[in-house]
Amino acid sequence: QVQLVESGGGLVQAGGSLRLSCAASGRTLSYYAVGWFRQAPGKGREFVAAISWSGGSTYYSDSVKDRFTVSRDNAKITVYLQMNSLKPEDTAVYFCAADLFGCSGYECHSQETVYDYWGQGTQVTVSS
Repeated sequence: QVQLVESGGGLVQAGGSLRLSCAASGRTLSYYAVGWFRQAPGKGREFVAAISWSGGSTYYSDSVKDRFTVSRDNAKITVYLQMNSLKPEDTAVYFCAADLFGCSGYECHSQETVYDYWGQGTQVTVSS
């Protein structure tokens, strides 16, 4: 069982930045593809970004491309989501999810059903 913990959420003004972290309790995220999803109030959960298990490929939704960056540290312990130029519409609970080895390509990495393990989420609020 992989327990994921997100951190780094908070309140920020529009145009500001936040960095979210995703770590697995008691283990590394080696060989796990990791995705970031978000859910705004009254809406369904949507794909934000993902990184392949090797770190060699990253994927972004159109709404965050060129503003958000997903990365993982060399020790494969933590996956980060750097969020710049934040907008009020980025306000949501952000979740990280992991899948052993993951799959190939954007279509696969952007699907919730691919991921077996999910964190509890961290709130991001962007004020105008």
